[in-house]
Amino acid sequence: MEGGDIFDCIDVNLQPAFNHPLLKDHKIQMEPSSFPIGMDVKSASPHHVSQAQPPLVSCPRGTIPILRNHLRHPISSKSIDKVLGNDKQQEAVGIKYRDNDIYGTWAIINVYEPKVKNDSKDLSATSIEIYNGSGPEEAIVAGYSVSPSLSGDSFARFHISWDDGLHKKSCYDHTCPGFVQVSHKFGLGARLQPVSVYNGPQYAITVLMFKDPRTKNWWVVYGEDNTPVGYWPSSLFTYIKDKGNTAFWGGHVSGPTASTDSPQIGSGHFASEGYGKSAFIKNIQIIDKNNKFFNPDDNKAFPGTSNSFKYTVDGYGVDKYGMHIYYGGPGDLV
Repeated sequence: MEGGDIFDCIDVNLQPAFNHPLLKDHKIQMEPSSFPIGMDVKSASPHHVSQAQPPLVSCPRGTIPILRNHLRHPISSKSIDKVLGNDKQQEAVGIKYRDNDIYGTWAIINVYEPKVKNDSKDLSATSIEIYNGSGPEEAIVAGYSVSPSLSGDSFARFHISWDDGLHKKSCYDHTCPGFVQVSHKFGLGARLQPVSVYNGPQYAITVLMFKDPRTKNWWVVYGEDNTPVGYWPSSLFTYIKDKGNTAFWGGHVSGPTASTDSPQIGSGHFASEGYGKSAFIKNIQIIDKNNKFFNPDDNKAFPGTSNSFKYTVDGYGVDKYGMHIYYGGPGDLV
């Protein structure tokens, strides 16, 4: 690909997911049995934001593109935690949402390339997340991140990740078996372009995660044209097998120095600077047990930050198009 990324086209039936012991006899679902009701409602917005896109990978049908590990120092490990170090620190800013019936979420995410020091093992990510669990939480996550130690560069790249609670580690893309990809054109881990410019053009990605009402698989769908990327089979999970009870929309940093020498989140500017200067997540909606979109309940939402000196939230609100927020900050890179 342009930029040096190499994708291998792998037979869809021979993808890494099927190395997972729980997926030995799994039958691939090539598309969702139905999409959530209300997806065709396009929102009006005072600001038109163009979409950032990963490159279109032209693998033949029946195969899927898998990014070849292009790290400068190849890593034998399979989880984010090993790359970032087990002593990892974390900071987060955004909206936490508690509701016992979360069957999916949809949002438009402003894409920037927050600064993360090249020699650090920290990452800065913005994502939509759904959790459930008692004790070890299970989670599914989709969004973008900048992580020099994972990708060998400082580009914003689209990733999915998940925690199955038992292994106490975060798996991403195809590095652990589990996520079943169906798209022959979408490359997980691919660079997103163009990205937003402070006080300049703004770009965003549209991301949906939802539970298929018939098969119970958790789907990831990308972009305004609703491209099904793939899914997590429900058999991978214990707690989130049925539904989520917490959602999060926002940014986080993690790694060995994420609290002591924090990277930027979002645009690297505080939320109070507003549109075009601070990063946003907008039109956040949730999917209920009837597979319908609905606006989040203001009383169940908790906008906040782990450290208000480094990262802030502003412009929080709910209107007929969903929930909105500005978020981010410079971390220690002031």
